Amino acid sequence: MAKLYFKYGAGIATFLILYFLALKIVGLHIYPVLSAFNGIIIGGGIFIAISNYKGSHKHFKYEKGFQVGLYSGSFGSFLFTLFMAIYIYHLDENFAVQILGNWESNYNYPSLLIFTILIMGLATSFILTLAFMQLLKESWNTTHKKDDNI
Repeated sequence: MAKLYFKYGAGIATFLILYFLALKIVGLHIYPVLSAFNGIIIGGGIFIAISNYKGSHKHFKYEKGFQVGLYSGSFGSFLFTLFMAIYIYHLDENFAVQILGNWESNYNYPSLLIFTILIMGLATSFILTLAFMQLLKESWNTTHKKDDNI
């Protein structure tokens, strides 16, 4: 099952990186509001991972589906955070200052931004996995009608 986490997690990270680079090319990467689309990318990857896992297993357990979604999203978020750390520290050292420049504080900007990216990705993965499992879980309702006279 770990192969599944890595496959979909790497896919999520790839799309997040491509989206960021597309914003960079256009010059919109410095606007944090555009990172809201990251939730759609993570959610799409999690939904596809859980759906494919459910389709390939005859007996779908809630715990296993939740594990697939959470681990895939978390792995993708971790890979994207790793990419952003490399980007912030080695490729564009002014990026963190541009994003967080309006904050008047003495915090280490690159570290704060990297930590925020990781926490946002993990939180998004957890919340969306909970939401998608409500859609994809097996129903406990019986398929036959109960006798109304009892």
